[in-house]
Amino acid sequence: METSTHNQPPTAEDELHIESEFKRDMGFWGNLALGFTYLSPVVGVYTTFAASIAIAGPPAFWMLVIAGLGQLLVACVFGEVVSQYPVAGGIYPWNRRLWGPKWGWISGWIYMIAINATIASVAYGAGPFLGALFGIEMNATANVLLALFLLVLATLVNFGGTKFLANVAFIGFVVEIVATVFIGAWLLIASRHHDLSALFTDFRTPEMQEATPFLAAFIGSAIFGIYLYYGFEANGDVAEEVKNPGRVIPRAMRMTIYVGGVASMFIALGLILAVPDFTAVMDGTATDPVSEIFLATFGPVGFRFVMIIVLVSFLSCTISLQAAASRLMYSMGRDKQLPLSKALAKFNRKRAVPPYALLGAALLPAIVLVISLLSADALIAIISFAAFGIYLAFASVVIASIRARARGWKPKGEFTMGNMGWVVAIAALIYQAFAVYTLVQPVPDVNWFQSWMVLIVGTLVVVVGLLYLFIAKPHLNAPAQLAGTGVVDLSYATPIAQSEEAVDLAMRLSGKKPHVYPERGPGDDARG
Repeated sequence: METSTHNQPPTAEDELHIESEFKRDMGFWGNLALGFTYLSPVVGVYTTFAASIAIAGPPAFWMLVIAGLGQLLVACVFGEVVSQYPVAGGIYPWNRRLWGPKWGWISGWIYMIAINATIASVAYGAGPFLGALFGIEMNATANVLLALFLLVLATLVNFGGTKFLANVAFIGFVVEIVATVFIGAWLLIASRHHDLSALFTDFRTPEMQEATPFLAAFIGSAIFGIYLYYGFEANGDVAEEVKNPGRVIPRAMRMTIYVGGVASMFIALGLILAVPDFTAVMDGTATDPVSEIFLATFGPVGFRFVMIIVLVSFLSCTISLQAAASRLMYSMGRDKQLPLSKALAKFNRKRAVPPYALLGAALLPAIVLVISLLSADALIAIISFAAFGIYLAFASVVIASIRARARGWKPKGEFTMGNMGWVVAIAALIYQAFAVYTLVQPVPDVNWFQSWMVLIVGTLVVVVGLLYLFIAKPHLNAPAQLAGTGVVDLSYATPIAQSEEAVDLAMRLSGKKPHVYPERGPGDDARG
């Protein structure tokens, strides 16, 4: 890795957004907190713990390590891109600049649907914890109402503006870190039933071992890590609200993986070694092992305290997800890419937030939640697409960066990987392909639709997006400077004489645009 000190002028595209309406009130710690609370070890581990242990037992723990390393590669690729293109919205504007408007639009569409589905899934998943805390008898209607309540709270926080968002995210970050350390340590000290050898032992029954080879079961448990390690893209979604984004955001992305990964592995280790009977989890006898462990470890009073911590994590995660989704929708609205773009592009200067994009990031998840009252299968279908769609969107950036490199793109932001860029990008794509393959695997012992639900819903989302793209042609609605295709012309980065630099500096200080030197063709620049 290397940090470039070359300060380059913006491209013609970036000139459009250089005068951002957002306030740069977010520093490194606020940006890290946003990514961490989106990733949320508590939400990710608690949500997938039972399913992962049921598939492969304690060795599923190692999937946290594998997924963490794979997503770190992706975060490095994203870091290079956002360092050069620190534009609000993340995946959509990055792909637009790396490849072109059509690629940018379809990836933005997929990510928009996926992240709003994720908001709904996190809010819905918090319902049982809210019910347990307040002693509410849970049913489908109660779960949806509690999820909508959490969604309203998250929306109110996001309307507080960037600085308030950063402060709330940081509080959630601190609470979750402290709670993770305390809960994990207490589980290891007071409730440990196994030693570390359990992480290398196949606890499946002889019948399960005969039916499924261990390697297949281990790969199946990949959901433990795959559903956890995303959230670092949110660091880039708010790029126009971050001070020194080209330097701060790539670092915050990597730190989100480091800190989130260590915290996740620590709490997962404590939970795994505290499981009294792995067979009960695998055969479905223990349907909620996390709650059972907490209740046995902390008692009724301590259990309620842990539930409060869990709810803080769910709320923080929902807030961060909604912030990322709203910036994406605002970015696409600003470029006239979506229906109701005029409303989505509106900006409240007093609060420094896009109000209608925020409302959209509340309304869409709310619709998903309400639909679940009409059809539980519809909720499952939409939520099943969430992780798959996000990984598809991630892969689209990695693919676009590889294509751009092949066409001569050399990252020139403050963070670059130098000659290692090719290796890291290809390795990141291999991991993404593994994750997508794992997510679309059919579910056994159910009907064909439920078995292939992820792939069916994913295909439907992509097909609808492509139909809209080629019928409505939203990519043609953007300002002329964003209408081009292919790799962004980097001839602006050609070294110029010191006298020319002095003239450019004087032009900038006077508030005027610098000279672009159009007479220099692409073949004359430093790329060769």
